[in-house]
Amino acid sequence: MKIKILFFLLLGILSQAQINRFFYDYKYISDSTNRSDVKSDIMLLDINKEGSKYYSREKFISDSTMKADIAKQMKGGFGGNINIKRSKKPGMIFTTVVKKYPEYNISFSERIGNTTYKVTEDQKPEWKILPEKEKIGEYNTQKATTNYGGRSWIAWFSTDIPFQDGPYKFYGLPGLIVKIEDKTGSHIMTLIGNKKTEESSEEDLQIPGLTMIGYGGKEIEINKKQFKKAWKDYLTDPTKDMKQNMSTLPAGVVVNMKNQDGKSIDMNEMYRNIEKMAKEDQLKNNNKIEPELYK
Repeated sequence: MKIKILFFLLLGILSQAQINRFFYDYKYISDSTNRSDVKSDIMLLDINKEGSKYYSREKFISDSTMKADIAKQMKGGFGGNINIKRSKKPGMIFTTVVKKYPEYNISFSERIGNTTYKVTEDQKPEWKILPEKEKIGEYNTQKATTNYGGRSWIAWFSTDIPFQDGPYKFYGLPGLIVKIEDKTGSHIMTLIGNKKTEESSEEDLQIPGLTMIGYGGKEIEINKKQFKKAWKDYLTDPTKDMKQNMSTLPAGVVVNMKNQDGKSIDMNEMYRNIEKMAKEDQLKNNNKIEPELYK
């Protein structure tokens, strides 16, 4: 059985047109004062010969739908209106992590407000491999520990799967990480399945002239220090980036904003709603996966 799995995975590596997709069940507690509220998201780890990408399945579907919808509305040019319905499914993870082989250079994308930032990672996990072994699902695993991002982590990796990779920013063990959790039990990522799939290039839905971040715009590349400043600025004024983005719209474009109930709202009401939601979000999402990143 091990030989078959190894052959299957190595065959995927050798074929650049294919990827090995691993599915992780990510359970997390976003509010440390309400540990009974456990959220969940299915995360994907796509691995090919060039590297890997870790991202939310739900976010991928949501972003693709939104971009296609805006592109359809703008097909006739900028003379019309853009109708945007703001929504956020509870439990949706916006983080994306990309690793480049063979050096394992890492960058991650994270959203603050409506702006998505791309940040180069300058920290790597330093592992202590322990003798304990455990059967997790169909995988034979071994224990390892590390301190990363302000948390202590326990990982279980399997040498049956020949990738020195894992979910989120974790890598560097002699086999794929099958399960990893922090010692408080607030963040747990568990491998629940895998398959080989074709690597397809998405249709480019970037809209010429439309620079609004979060609605088809590009990510802003910054370093960690700049990211921390952007986070502090957001806490001070959650509407700042939205106002700046609105000012970049081409002449003649009218944005019709709608709330989660589908009712139209004016810009001032929208800004008040953003401020209110930001304050509520800060209270409920106080248990970040990397506490050091938000200090």
